Amino acid sequence: MDTSRLLRTTGTVIAAAGLLLSGCTSGGSGGPKAAASSRGDSAAPSAPAAATPAALRSYYDQKLSWRDCGVPGFDCTTMKAPLDYEHPEAGDVDIAVARHKATGPGKRLGSLLVNPGGPGGSGIGYLQAYAGIGYPAQVRAAYDMVSFDPRGVDRSSPVECLTGQAMDKYTQVDQTPDNAAERALLVAAFKEFAAACQAHSQRVLPHVSTVDVAHDMDVLRAALGDEKLNYVGASYGTFLGATYADLYPSRAGRLVLDGAMDPSRPALELNRDQTEGFETAFRAFAADCAKQADCPLGQGSPDAVAQRLKEFFRKVDAQPVPTTDRARPALGEALATTGVIAALYDENAWPQLREALTAANNGDGNGLLALADSYYEREPDGKYANLMSANAAVNCLDQPPAFDGPEAVDKALPSFEKASPVFGAGLAWASLNCTYWPVKATGTARALTAKGAPPIVVVGTTRDPATPYKWAQALAGQLDSGVLLTYDGDGHTAYGRGSDCIDSTINRYLLEGTPPTAGKKC
Repeated sequence: MDTSRLLRTTGTVIAAAGLLLSGCTSGGSGGPKAAASSRGDSAAPSAPAAATPAALRSYYDQKLSWRDCGVPGFDCTTMKAPLDYEHPEAGDVDIAVARHKATGPGKRLGSLLVNPGGPGGSGIGYLQAYAGIGYPAQVRAAYDMVSFDPRGVDRSSPVECLTGQAMDKYTQVDQTPDNAAERALLVAAFKEFAAACQAHSQRVLPHVSTVDVAHDMDVLRAALGDEKLNYVGASYGTFLGATYADLYPSRAGRLVLDGAMDPSRPALELNRDQTEGFETAFRAFAADCAKQADCPLGQGSPDAVAQRLKEFFRKVDAQPVPTTDRARPALGEALATTGVIAALYDENAWPQLREALTAANNGDGNGLLALADSYYEREPDGKYANLMSANAAVNCLDQPPAFDGPEAVDKALPSFEKASPVFGAGLAWASLNCTYWPVKATGTARALTAKGAPPIVVVGTTRDPATPYKWAQALAGQLDSGVLLTYDGDGHTAYGRGSDCIDSTINRYLLEGTPPTAGKKC
């Protein structure tokens, strides 16, 4: 789907929208630490022979050879998976996997697979920087904490598209075109990006869908020696987890889907819903900002604050703000908007956003540029992670494009601008990115029921910007065994973000298998 981007701004992994020349991603924050399986490294694969096609048996039977990751406390390995599950003879892809063994003492519960979202987020990076050391201690004591880079991402046969310099140019293209020339430049940028992905990643590009990754997860479950898959997925990771449960309901264990997506919504509706989500998050920021003496957007109602932000974007569009980065031109509207949206993922970033906007008003664009670079995972040396490339590749396979051309965007603009007067136009045009994708979509919007799966906990945050609360309500209703857990708060995702009520409820489920009562709110 054209709706999820992952970024890092405040040390937490968070997700973003179908924004800025990318397809969107959903990442999440939260996740348990590493734990060790009592079976040991070479446990026998658990997939029953009768349930596994003969052509896939060698993948399910593979033994993982663990080695030191170079990061204290973590082991790494490489798993083989078929490039094409319908034609296993077509060759393999390498899937990079990492774990942190259970710290004990006490009963070991096997592996807990975690996914930070995206699509395009590095599971290994997330595990080593957060989940493997930051999840609740009792969860890390009972489980081997495990994650992987999904196919097409980072260490796992990555999708590659533009060079760093070309990416710099791409992220600066104006996404609110004011005339025919700017529209043509935007369309050309989307086409150039798609063509580069095809040129550099032709082999893997048709095989990085969410369904492909869900199949990889079952191979990994077997290779780890687990009879059931225990899993915590954030943001886009909820769609991945729900897809797994729908494909393999009898192998689903304890699944937590935090910051849920609604798989039944087509791309256009997802993008418009997410636009509403960012408007909700911005209004929460605006109400808070107006109470602060240092609010760069002044005091008054959220409407008044929003109008001043729109005026700021118009000003930056006409006269970009200087930065100290000599490798790039001054900060324009596109990157300024990215910087603002990046900070809306986590209310802890609101002070940073106020400072960045204040500086930009005084002619210093460095603060907003730093937020935008964090969103895009751009390093100081000008290199980018492959987040945006993988994000588009997965989203454009998972669903048909939101629009068939610029004229369709024109027709939809009023509804997007109604959803968000500040961000609507930019997010509508960003939704055009899959229109020119070189590989036809293999998936479509549909409800996932996972009939026969045990209770699945679906977590929704009431003012989540990237995955609106109504998506969690919808997914919990679609899943036959879905149980909705609500967090009344701000920010993207809920587990591990400061709510004792949320954390203790999820911990109990992961450790004891006891789901929350229906309708529980924190």
